[in-house]
Order: sequence, then C-alpha cells, then structure tokens
Amino acid sequence: MADSEPLQEAQERPSAHKPLTPAAALFTLFLSILWSGNSIAIKAGLDDAPALRIGWMRFIAGGVVILAWAIYTRADLRIRRSEWTPLLILGVFFSVQIAFMNIGLAHTTAGHGSVLNGTFPIWVAVLAHFFVRGDRMSPLKAIGVLIAYAGILVLFLDSLGLDSGLLLGDAFSLISGFLLGARQVYNSRIVQGIHPAKLLIAQAVFGIVTFVIASYIFESQEYVWSSRLLYAVLYQGVVIAGFGFIGNLWLLQRYLPSQVSLISLSQPAFAIVAAWVVLGEDLNSALWLSVVLIIIGAGFVQRASRR
Repeated sequence: MADSEPLQEAQERPSAHKPLTPAAALFTLFLSILWSGNSIAIKAGLDDAPALRIGWMRFIAGGVVILAWAIYTRADLRIRRSEWTPLLILGVFFSVQIAFMNIGLAHTTAGHGSVLNGTFPIWVAVLAHFFVRGDRMSPLKAIGVLIAYAGILVLFLDSLGLDSGLLLGDAFSLISGFLLGARQVYNSRIVQGIHPAKLLIAQAVFGIVTFVIASYIFESQEYVWSSRLLYAVLYQGVVIAGFGFIGNLWLLQRYLPSQVSLISLSQPAFAIVAAWVVLGEDLNSALWLSVVLIIIGAGFVQRASRR
C-alpha cells in the first residue's frame, strides 16, 4: 500500500503547468527541428546496418546520456514494487513502436515515414477518448481527425502511384505513429507518479535487451561500421533518445502539453525538407498536401483539447 501512495498523491496534486513563455516556445521549436532529423538519420544508417541492430545501438547511446543526466540530477532510481508493471508495459510499448518505425523506414522514404510517424497527436485524441477521463471526442476533434485521415489517404495513394512496394513501409510507419500515440496516452497516466529518469532508463534497458535478441534471431546480414553509421547512431541516441527525450520531458513537466504538442506539429514539414536536402528525396505536391492536411487536422484536435 505504501508503494502506491506517491502515485495517488501525484494524481491528486493540482497541475503546475503554465503557458509557454517565448523562450520555452523557441526551445520547443528547436527540439522539433532536431526531432525532424531522426527519420533521416535512421534512413542514412540503414545503408550500413539492419533496422533492429541500429535500434539497440541507439538505445545504448541514449541510455548513457540519460544515466549521466540521472546521476547529475541525483535522481532516485530505486524501483518500487508498484512501479514494475507500468515500467514493463511502457518498455513493451516503446520497443515495439521503435521496431515498427525502423523497419518501416527500411521500406519507404524518410519523408513518408516522418509524416506518418508524425500522426501521433491524432491517435492521442482518439485513444484519450476511451482511456483518459474528461478528454472526450468533441465535434471539433472529430473534424480534425477526419482531415488528418484524408492526409494519410493522400500519402498512401501517392505511394501506390510511385511504387507499390512503399505501401508496406508506409503501413509500418503508420502503425508506429499509432503506437507512439498510445505510449503518450499511457505516459500521461503514469508520469506524475514515477520519476522521468526511471521512465527513460526503463525504455532504454528494455529496448537494448529486446532489440539485441531480436536482431540476433532475425538479422543475419553483416553491418559496415562506417562514419555515416556512427553519425546516424549518435544522432538517434545522443541527440534524440538522450537530449531530445530529456528536453521534451522538461517541457511537459512545466508547460501546457497542448501548447508544446502544437509546436511539435511542425516536425513533418521540417522532416521532408531535410530528406530533400540530405537524402535527395523528391518533394512532390502529394507529399506537401498530406503534410498540410495532417497538420491542420492535428491543429483542430489540439485546439479542441484546450477548450
């Protein structure tokens, strides 16, 4: 019973979230730009190593950064009995989502993968209707979801016209976006009672173990330890899984999540431009139309959530 008291107290504590300040908004935009490069880094690394192997490399790099941060902040990393189950569930969510993202990017373009992974705010709205008390689906949210679904349909039709082989990667990327939304909803239920350092370290440890085992079983191809792979892993691990995760949690603890998420909707637009600059991917009208529809739809959802 004593182990569950911190969780109960956290749920009853008044919210300390405040509106974004100009400095915090700029930091959120900076993180959004960094996150937009994650798919490009994964896509570049896939030329030298398979998807699951890149995954556990990323988790190790990110885990080192998170552990250093936890030690520096003197976080209490002791796991209470009541925390084992939610941390295990979170680890499963995280590992499966990253697997779908990496494998999906191996079969589609970085632009498509970024846009479809960026649909997570839509799935948050849909799932929150069923699992978060007081966060019901309003008419405005429903309109936003339908607009975003139209953007998803545009992207799938674009893949069919370009290369039907991209459909598998698009489907996996969309599932990754759904799982990311589910993880966000689950996180919102447990983050107030468990220290963020525990959440991040649990994800890293679970990811390392499961991805090493899965890579050993399913991936027989050799990898080339090139400078490109090194930079790709460092970006995914140190910049995203380390600094990006810590920065995002810092923002969500202090500022209104709806405002943070609204700025984060810019990620797909930044990502497809980065894919064009770094990887030479085409910027066609269907891709831009899809991005615009998904951002508008997610914007409707976020606006409805603040009411």
